[in-house]
Amino acid sequence: MSGMRVIGLAGWSGAGKTTLLVRAIPVLVARGVKVATLKHAHHDFDTDWPGKDSYEHRRAGAVEVLVSSGRRWAQVHELRDEAEATLAQLLRRISPCDLIVVEGYKREPIPKLEVHRAENGRPPLHPLDPTIVGIASDVGFPASGIPVVDLNDPEAVTGLMLDVAVPFEDVLGRL
Repeated sequence: MSGMRVIGLAGWSGAGKTTLLVRAIPVLVARGVKVATLKHAHHDFDTDWPGKDSYEHRRAGAVEVLVSSGRRWAQVHELRDEAEATLAQLLRRISPCDLIVVEGYKREPIPKLEVHRAENGRPPLHPLDPTIVGIASDVGFPASGIPVVDLNDPEAVTGLMLDVAVPFEDVLGRL
């Protein structure tokens, strides 16, 4: 792959976005693709717990805590009274890679694959969202006018992700 590219995953809660991504990442890695993910959480979340040094640093008032070891590092930034970071700001923080998969942010104007599961009982998003450029589903959408692959076929899903992902700079230009 040449240059960083971005693709989003959008779908209703329970459609299987995370499951699909966890199955697709190893296929992408096996193809030699260096993958990063950016996940939007709609609720309060924590990456460490009471008693951990980093947690205690934040609780004491540190705005940012960076924890590092010989195996990984993590950075936690407390917003306090600041506004939530924009998708563009967060994308700029991603280290160089081949493909960034954005899970969530379904209302952002970035190209996305819709993850649709019929048993979820929710209507498809693609008829009302022109930023959806492909569909991973357990049912067909022959009238969609965009590529549709089997939600349960990680090879097909990763192929579609790579086919429709767009250059990083193009995505930033849309935001």
